[in-house]
Amino acid sequence: MKREGWRTPSEITRTPRERAARPTRYHHGVPVFICPGCGAREAAAERTMGHQPRGCVRCGFGFQFELMDDYYPGPRTALLVCDRARRVIAAGLSTLAITGYRERDLLGHGIVERLSIADFPGEDPTNTAIEWGVRALGVTCSFQPNGVSAPRPATLDCFPAYDDDGGLLVALTAR
Repeated sequence: MKREGWRTPSEITRTPRERAARPTRYHHGVPVFICPGCGAREAAAERTMGHQPRGCVRCGFGFQFELMDDYYPGPRTALLVCDRARRVIAAGLSTLAITGYRERDLLGHGIVERLSIADFPGEDPTNTAIEWGVRALGVTCSFQPNGVSAPRPATLDCFPAYDDDGGLLVALTAR
């Protein structure tokens, strides 16, 4: 007897076109959760595991950040989590290597001010993501790594938080 929602081996080996023709288990897209600590991604329907926020099973980081679409951070991408006031509350994957700052040097500081993020083509994308609740992807900018005298070019991706706490996930990719 086949359980509802389980796939048989023949269903796994079908082509994407064949899978698309068959209805899915969910009526809407399933959110993707990304761990700011290690960058691991996981698709899940719930934000919590019991009464606790969803944590990372791979590295043990205390929470995962919910995204509406899948995002893969590259090896030269620093992931930073901010609160509604755009102050850093967690620094994870590649932050030290990209920015030159340890997490303790970033905590509580405004992300734009601390990393000297500037040269946006329009207005500040971190502010837009918080204020409007929309993603800002592929924004070219510059930032000042710790111990480096000249600004470096970068690409900034900002993802708003969809939970009640608000906040922001910032992915800073050095170019």
